[in-house]
Amino acid sequence: MTEKIDIGAARLYVIGDIHGRSDLLDRMIGEIRRDVERHGDDCLTVTLGDYVDRGPDSRGVLDLLVKNPFPARYIALKGNHEDLLEMFLRDPARGTHWRRVGGLETLQSYGVRVAPLMLAKSYRQAAEQLRAAMPPEHLQFLASLKLSLDAGEYFLCHAGIRPGVAFERQSKEDLLWIRDEFLGSAMDFGKVVVHGHTPAEAPEILPNRINIDTGAFATGRLTCLVIERGGRRFLQTG
Repeated sequence: MTEKIDIGAARLYVIGDIHGRSDLLDRMIGEIRRDVERHGDDCLTVTLGDYVDRGPDSRGVLDLLVKNPFPARYIALKGNHEDLLEMFLRDPARGTHWRRVGGLETLQSYGVRVAPLMLAKSYRQAAEQLRAAMPPEHLQFLASLKLSLDAGEYFLCHAGIRPGVAFERQSKEDLLWIRDEFLGSAMDFGKVVVHGHTPAEAPEILPNRINIDTGAFATGRLTCLVIERGGRRFLQTG
């Protein structure tokens, strides 16, 4: 479901893929707080998903986000890696794929032994251990994540949209997973799509989309797009 907001008088902070880098998230929170002190607190922070996997401290990332560490209102969107985590909890056989794309790091951050999974064994036991280790507020946070946000001239989601399909008719699959059809499109979508999901060396600014996934888990660069009445700018770690 898409939430709509009016940002006519607000500043919007949009943070890209975090992927287990609680250290970078903590630094970005500090950057945003300092920016708010300079420019005022009429603002909203949005995170684009992929809080878990790949980096070393998925648990630490969720520990920070569940408490809204930002200086004003906060909306969290869902990424495909949160989708993978939830699928693993429902169907442990999904671990065959999840362990190859960062799931082992998430399990380790919650104290779950991963050696058997590296041999493609004990998925059900690992899922039970993970569910037992996850604080209730982490599970509640994951269940509360939104798929997209309509913000006036901008549309925010994790991966992108399917060209030619109205924003309100976009599928969950595309909002969380799409790549080539979206990234290769020069279509005017009617709004600028702000997304992550596909790592780039630096933010990609095109007429129809802005990609702010700068591969934080590997590069040390976590990017935040700032949208305000005077234009756009970036905050970045690293």
